Amino acid sequence: MVNHDAPCTLNGPRPMSPTPTTPASTRFAERVFRIAAIYGILVLLPQYFMEERIGRDFPPAITHPEHFYGFVGVALAWQVVFLIIAKDPVRYRPVMLAAILEKLAFGGAALALFLAHRLATSVLAAGVVDLVLAGLFLAAYRRTGEGGRRLGD
Repeated sequence: MVNHDAPCTLNGPRPMSPTPTTPASTRFAERVFRIAAIYGILVLLPQYFMEERIGRDFPPAITHPEHFYGFVGVALAWQVVFLIIAKDPVRYRPVMLAAILEKLAFGGAALALFLAHRLATSVLAAGVVDLVLAGLFLAAYRRTGEGGRRLGD
């Protein structure tokens, strides 16, 4: 028997049960990865147009542009990965481990180079941001493992 009071969709009556909400742990991961991606894009994209300025501000000039542009390109590709993770953190939870390593690779190198007096403080600041993001990514990884399972899985 059809319940004529039930809201209808193109596929027939819709169940009366409320739509499941996204757990707070999943929302946290969505926000962290989305904010990280937006920040990364805003910081990295302009670098494609700053090769000469970087050479002036942080001498010597860039002598291997393929390394510079390769770094910027790979880093931008990771921002796309962060956006993908943000769309479905539970599904892409294993990729969060690689994202943590990506942040530790630059943040750790920046810290080590700074301690060896081989890196400017302004570049260290970017490395510290990556270390903070690595910590937030780890928190997102842990939180999505606790209660972030999708319904039906």
